Amino acid sequence: MKPGKTSGRGQRELKVKVKTARGRKLSSTRWLERQLNDPYVLAARRDGYRGRAAYKLTELDDKYRFLVPGARVVDLGCAPGGWLQVAVARVNALGEKPAKRVGTVLGVDLQEVEPLAGAETHMLDFLDEGAEEQVKGWLGGKADVVLSDMAAAASGHKQTDHLRIMALCEAAAHFAFDVLDEGGTFVAKVLAGGAEGELQHLLKQRFRKVANVKPPASRSDSSEKYVVAQGFRGDFECEPE
Repeated sequence: MKPGKTSGRGQRELKVKVKTARGRKLSSTRWLERQLNDPYVLAARRDGYRGRAAYKLTELDDKYRFLVPGARVVDLGCAPGGWLQVAVARVNALGEKPAKRVGTVLGVDLQEVEPLAGAETHMLDFLDEGAEEQVKGWLGGKADVVLSDMAAAASGHKQTDHLRIMALCEAAAHFAFDVLDEGGTFVAKVLAGGAEGELQHLLKQRFRKVANVKPPASRSDSSEKYVVAQGFRGDFECEPE
């Protein structure tokens, strides 16, 4: 059953209203009300996902088919683990489909992540020197897919936050260049706002196909979108200007 749908004839979801409690800001009340009425939040609880973001990856993979059985996946900034859950199931990391190849899922984050069957997680800052080699060592080779749903800490200033998340995405892309196998895929969250042109140019040089998409699970009032870069070219030398 899709998020927002109800079972039973003539039934409908009842919207939850949240009263403003003493000491709680209006913005916090609105956020809480949105969470309680978000069909993807409700679906995540129903389906056992660690967050609504799991559906974003599900929708992206349904369209672009990069999480195939046997794939080796690295998830940057993997907490709380919703994307890991999707990857484990789709690449057959638990070997539950005997006729299919068994994949590998590796997650890294600055914070400790609750263990998840089928995924290996490590506390690591992917920006640290030598992080790429550590990840390839844990993975036992290069990756087929590098994922990033990371967002920099919000400052409250829209333009500053946009620049921060784009810088984080560019750093993730350069990390992917070092750990991806030829033909691999890079998927990352970006923010629409005019500063992503340089990243797009870079990805189009290094990958055969680059798509920009806003999955249905992304909130309509959010400026987030996702870049899906497929067909990594491997060793590459920039053409002289």
